[in-house]
Amino acid sequence: MRSVLLRMTIQTTEDTQVINITDRVLEAVSSSGVSEGVVYVTTMHTTTAITVNECLPDVEDDVVAMLKRLVPVGEASYRHARFLPSDGAMAVNSHSHQRAALLGPQVVFPVEKGKVVLGGRQTIYYVELDGPLLRNFVVHILGE
Repeated sequence: MRSVLLRMTIQTTEDTQVINITDRVLEAVSSSGVSEGVVYVTTMHTTTAITVNECLPDVEDDVVAMLKRLVPVGEASYRHARFLPSDGAMAVNSHSHQRAALLGPQVVFPVEKGKVVLGGRQTIYYVELDGPLLRNFVVHILGE
């Protein structure tokens, strides 16, 4: 079995942002030499997510709007939104952690004949929830 693990970076530009990373994943699988197996795409941060949806600007905007509506910034009832004992600073990104919990940190797809098996309209997205920041994610390809 072959295992190829690629660490990738991405610069986000907004506080909440949906970024298409499909081409990066497809290229990673294509150049991995794996013809049959699986690919995992995992974020390395607790205030980001990886998800799948249709590649349409309106869908992307609707996802951002939904997250803002469901998990608003500055909600006083967030237990995480209090002073941190380590340095006395106020935790101000509680909403980002909650939004990430809704979406999840990883997606997995089969690899067949050296290609990622995606549905006709499926797009892989990196979702920034606490930016803008330089972020990291992993593409791990396993198979023969």
